[in-house]
Amino acid sequence: MASDSNHHTNGGDSAEAHAEAAITIRGLHKHFGAVHALRGVDLTVQRGEFFGLLGPNGAGKSTLINIIAGLTRSDSGSVAVMGYDVVSQYRESRRRLGVVPQELVYDSFFNVREVLRLQAGYFGFGSEIEPWIDELLDGLMLADKASANMRQLSGGMKRRVLVAQALVHKPQVVVLDEPTAGVDVELRQSLWGFVRRLHGEGHTIVLTTHYLEEAEQLCDRIAILDGGKVVALDTTAQLMDKGIGRIVRVFVTTAEPLPKSLELPDALRALVKWHDGVTLELQLDKRRDSIGDVLKLLTESGVDIVDLKTSEADLEDVFVELIQGRSK
Repeated sequence: MASDSNHHTNGGDSAEAHAEAAITIRGLHKHFGAVHALRGVDLTVQRGEFFGLLGPNGAGKSTLINIIAGLTRSDSGSVAVMGYDVVSQYRESRRRLGVVPQELVYDSFFNVREVLRLQAGYFGFGSEIEPWIDELLDGLMLADKASANMRQLSGGMKRRVLVAQALVHKPQVVVLDEPTAGVDVELRQSLWGFVRRLHGEGHTIVLTTHYLEEAEQLCDRIAILDGGKVVALDTTAQLMDKGIGRIVRVFVTTAEPLPKSLELPDALRALVKWHDGVTLELQLDKRRDSIGDVLKLLTESGVDIVDLKTSEADLEDVFVELIQGRSK
């Protein structure tokens, strides 16, 4: 892993050239009145990473994104994008960052192509950006809506325009804040296809989402925020291999109803979570318990098995266990 040191330099391209991280966050605190929204957040997002930022409502995710985008000032701490400080070098950092906001914010007076031209103009681009606008419209399946007024678009199409707006100035780092909220399944899949392509071309992607299966499928690493703090930070695979992520649930259906006072060996009894007479649920640790050995013990104990189903914990199970464990 690259160094976590912060790079704040004043040279034209020197900060970017020397920045090993796409986003560097150090000691970030933010209050809103009596609410301590961020409590000393430290994070490093590496160049080219697909990074997930998860957490329950009120965890501080949107506040953190607004600070990264330069829309909100932190009380203390620092943030750099591609080596450029988001406060003292705002223009340089913002040029390298594209943000897809959670809210559907748009100008209803313009059509889709005009919206993208205006956004590109804010970053100094003129007519030379037209081929890239065409590529964005094609890639996001907006080409047939290019002349449509923003008011005429569905919620899902408006969200696609927000993605195009975030990308029109060709930023190296893209932050997607709940990009598929309110988007139907077909639009969601095509949007992720486009984002995967961007990532494959070397863009750094930061994603917040309530669809945890998306984070599980897409992200290299995940940070979980709760109460303004980073409470977990690891690769997706490592997060899945901790706690409940190691669990395999085994559901056994029996031919005959089992007595409530079912006599089982101690090794088996410890694995049984519940049984209702005809179904047992057992929880096995993937690293320790063998399904074959467990089924053999059940059979030897007189359990006549007629059906077997297994299910592995997913990222949502890990997330819920972690957040609920902190609230106890």
